[in-house]
Amino acid sequence: MSFVPLGTAAFRPASPPREGVVEFRDERRTVTLPIRAALPVLTKAHHRDDLHPSIGLLSGAALLGLKLVAAGRIEPSGTDPSWRMAPLDRADEDRVLQLASARTHGDLGPDEAERLVRDLLDAVADAVPRAAPTVAQQQRPRPDFERTLRDRLKRYTEPRPERPQLVRVSLRVEADEEELVAGAVRLVLQVHDEQNPLHLCDAALLWTGAEEEHGFGDRARTHATIALRGAAEAWPVLDRMLELRVPDQITLDGDEIESLLETGVGALAGRGVDVLWPRSLGRDLTATTVLDRARPMSEREAQLRTGVFGEGELFSFRWQLALHGDPLTEEEMEQLATTAAPLLRLRGNWTVIDPSIARKARKRVVRTATAAEAIAAALTGTVQLGTAEQPVEEQVQLGASLLQVRERLLGAATREPVPVPAALRAELRDYQRQGLTWLAELTSHGLGACLADDMGLGKTVTLIALHLHRVEEGHTGPVLVVCPASLLGNWEQELARFAPGVAVRRYHGERRTLEGLTEGFVLTTYGTMRVSHEALAEVPWDLVVADEAQHLKNARSSTARNLRKIPSAVRVALTGTPMENNLTELWSVLDWVIPGLLGSRQAFRRAWASPIEAGVHEAKTRQFAELIGPFLLRRRKSDPGIAPELPAKTETDHPLHLTREQVVLYESFVRDTMARIERAHADDQVTRRSLVLMLLTGLKQICNHPAHFLKESGAVRLSGRSQKLDLVDELLGTVLAEDGAALVFTQYVAMARLLEAHLTRAGVPHQFLHGGTPVREREAMVARFQAGEAPVFLLSLKAGGTGLNLTRADHVLHFDRWWNPAVEEQATDRAYRIGQTKPVQVHRLITQGTVEERIAELLARKRSLADAVLGRGEAALTELGDDELRDLVTLRREDARREGRDRS
Repeated sequence: MSFVPLGTAAFRPASPPREGVVEFRDERRTVTLPIRAALPVLTKAHHRDDLHPSIGLLSGAALLGLKLVAAGRIEPSGTDPSWRMAPLDRADEDRVLQLASARTHGDLGPDEAERLVRDLLDAVADAVPRAAPTVAQQQRPRPDFERTLRDRLKRYTEPRPERPQLVRVSLRVEADEEELVAGAVRLVLQVHDEQNPLHLCDAALLWTGAEEEHGFGDRARTHATIALRGAAEAWPVLDRMLELRVPDQITLDGDEIESLLETGVGALAGRGVDVLWPRSLGRDLTATTVLDRARPMSEREAQLRTGVFGEGELFSFRWQLALHGDPLTEEEMEQLATTAAPLLRLRGNWTVIDPSIARKARKRVVRTATAAEAIAAALTGTVQLGTAEQPVEEQVQLGASLLQVRERLLGAATREPVPVPAALRAELRDYQRQGLTWLAELTSHGLGACLADDMGLGKTVTLIALHLHRVEEGHTGPVLVVCPASLLGNWEQELARFAPGVAVRRYHGERRTLEGLTEGFVLTTYGTMRVSHEALAEVPWDLVVADEAQHLKNARSSTARNLRKIPSAVRVALTGTPMENNLTELWSVLDWVIPGLLGSRQAFRRAWASPIEAGVHEAKTRQFAELIGPFLLRRRKSDPGIAPELPAKTETDHPLHLTREQVVLYESFVRDTMARIERAHADDQVTRRSLVLMLLTGLKQICNHPAHFLKESGAVRLSGRSQKLDLVDELLGTVLAEDGAALVFTQYVAMARLLEAHLTRAGVPHQFLHGGTPVREREAMVARFQAGEAPVFLLSLKAGGTGLNLTRADHVLHFDRWWNPAVEEQATDRAYRIGQTKPVQVHRLITQGTVEERIAELLARKRSLADAVLGRGEAALTELGDDELRDLVTLRREDARREGRDRS
């Protein structure tokens, strides 16, 4: 026959079985052959490699059927004149099950495939004999047939114990001494009951033993074969086991053992296949990252060293291997590094060497590290290894020298207080003396620090005491203080008051000079430093101080970049707000204080800022606090024992309503601007963000006063158009009647100008400080306010929120809300600070139903967060979707209706 089957095939059983047919189909035609004609086609097709699984299944069944017929394994059916296959023995039953499981295809499951194979076997049995059985043959069963029939009936009539059919497999590693010496092991296949893993046996017993011996059902071998095939897909070395008639075990050579350790164990575990190692074959080699000096320090270097580390000293991360937790000796490490086999006898016992452990033994130095990196690892107990794309965090074991450094850093803030310098003309409070001790300890080791006490707790006098202490210790070099222009006078006054013998010069203005400088303080502004950093870098500074160090929060700004170019023995940052918005700002400050402590900006964002700001990694937050804790000292006025003499502070939110004029402006501005935003955001995100900021700014101006939004001058009528302004009149009337003084903060200079015009018409004595006020005039204004000459002080939040001592005030009014509570608290601290003797009342003016009320709610939540997790202010709101933004800014109608009723 020349017919060649190429497509698919299907067997159609019939009664009697010899009438069954085989249908062969391809894209062009369907050929139907009776079973007798189909047999030659199926047997010849068995040797082809391009068979469809359906043809392969029928071909294998046909060959098996012919072999059984040739062996005489047929018998009369007993119901009609036809033949059928006699009962199969165990081996033939296994062949049927393996054939069915191996050839399963499409929607044909193992049970259906098995039924198809058995139907085809009966068809072959009935078609191959020359004639159907005679009536006599049918009526006179053979004795062996009767016995077999009884046995088969017995299987279905007598109760049998339920034996598990579904199984999973595992692999057991075995080896005797000779195999280990040869660098080989055996891998033995085990079979487990899927529901009861303790019911197990070796595959050899399952394949060759009786059910009573292994306790599994007759289909367990099929499922074990399927599981083994899946394991071989995960780790192809097991293909050798699949080729065995009884898949009991295979021997692995050295390369295969390495493959098993490197990838096999993990891949097999992914398929649910365990690899079990004997106790006698230890896998207890571990590797630990050890951090210590790259080389031992000589006696000469130890004598010359002044700080905790020598200049330019390097450290290294090394792998230390251990067996059962006991570190290996250098000889053992060398033996491990030079062996090429995955099995090694160590300390009298054979040990399996994981390839990753072997690589660590060969290359023991992971990488070198700077002193700052070594400090970071010592404090956190971890180090980031791997690549930038795939960092790996490893636990670190510290060498003896770094353990000492760690203990000294952790104890810096609690050690015995240093003596107060004799030249200091001040009585230091306990917490200030603790701060001096902490600064003295860190700077004595050549390390920088960030003193982040609340405003008004005396950071300036603590820094002056540090300089005098260092002079007593032999550090007589000059000190550079970089601060905002408004603080130059404050520094001069504090130095004259607390250290009258110290030379002080201003490096500011056109006639500034550094000529003849050898000691004392030099005071300059951030602006002057930015343009004169090259001249300042030529001076051998003992100490560089960044006051109001939040000016460095943008590391890419020219201010931060140029300050980094000025060298000094140590650096100290002073700030009441180490972060205003996010953790990257804190990185910028601390990276100036101790370069390299927190890694690069990108690495810091990946390792620390992102998981902490996401709020999902509490352990990471604690670890970060441990890292920066020794270098950042933060005390608050509210802390127990810090400032017990401070009077009470009362904070009040005043809910106000919009006037009818404000409601009309507010709603029309929301409607028009939201329409522009919705049109722009689909294709121009830059334009959309600018529109969102314009919307937020405009709404806050409307909440302040219609004249503020409409850009009207102070000559127009202001009274009666804003409840905020009306409340200011009421509050200031009470303050002046009680001979008090008030600070009025607004973030908008234009609004302050309107307030200034309003107070002038009302005859209220006042003065106004803003960013354009000259330094000398600022100092004179502060002096007049403190003397009681002008009881109302208008201040723009940015210009007057830091560096001013305004303890004459007992009331602080926030006319509008800033986006960051820390900035508002700084402004409040102009009055609520050391030296204040009267209770301070803080008033926050908030219009109900508006974006201001939503922002007040956001700020209240932000205050409850840890200092290290702050939002991004207005910039974050520009990323809101249209629906979220509309919900934020839409006026709540119940408040508008209430206002209408009040005014009607």
